[in-house]
Amino acid sequence: MTYCCALRLKEGLVFISDTRTNAGVDHISVFRKLYTFGIAGDRFITIQTSGNLATTQSVIGHLKNQLDTHQEQNLYSVNTMFEVAELVGKTLKAIISDVTADTQDQSNYYCSLLVGGQIKNQEMQLYNIYPQGNFICATSDTPYFQIGESKYGKPILDRALRYDMPLDEALRCSLISFDSTLRSNVSVGMPLDALIYHKDRLNVPIGKRIYQEDPYFENISKAWSDTLKKGLQDLPVPTADYFE
Repeated sequence: MTYCCALRLKEGLVFISDTRTNAGVDHISVFRKLYTFGIAGDRFITIQTSGNLATTQSVIGHLKNQLDTHQEQNLYSVNTMFEVAELVGKTLKAIISDVTADTQDQSNYYCSLLVGGQIKNQEMQLYNIYPQGNFICATSDTPYFQIGESKYGKPILDRALRYDMPLDEALRCSLISFDSTLRSNVSVGMPLDALIYHKDRLNVPIGKRIYQEDPYFENISKAWSDTLKKGLQDLPVPTADYFE
């Protein structure tokens, strides 16, 4: 399993993915699930993947091959992020269809993708692409998407995240979302890959890999646990009728 989270906020984009892939409790591996493409000064594109590993790697491989062979339509030739999402969705759908024509069997090869970025003279965009190739776009009302094992990390995002939240605060919120998921689900594991993009910079950020012993992540994880414990203790005591 996996957990990927992407935010499209007023100031920029935030992407975080875990790296654990498992095919049973005795076969656990580390695979990157956050991929970056771009041309400095022209475009920045990030793709996050969740689901069948062979399918996701095939999608990334096909997209890279389109660039390497200078195919007419590729991530660097399209004009908008909408067209990027269309290209990625079309590639995903074609790969699954090539494996099997049986629509019921295709579900065994499903994966989901988050695609975000910015192209020169265009607005930043973030898309959630489904296995069928169609997609939805993040908005100021719904500024984030999750794929994979999302339920444990969703409450903090729903309660705290805002479209106008500064990027450093949004990163903290997202990391706590991951900390909650890591504590509750063994199928999501470190290291994490995190990447921040500032609106209109059109650079290609390197990003950061966060390991288990990362001092900042350890610090906020402990601080969040202590805050929750103190918050629980500070809540009003139940009234007597609760115990009748």
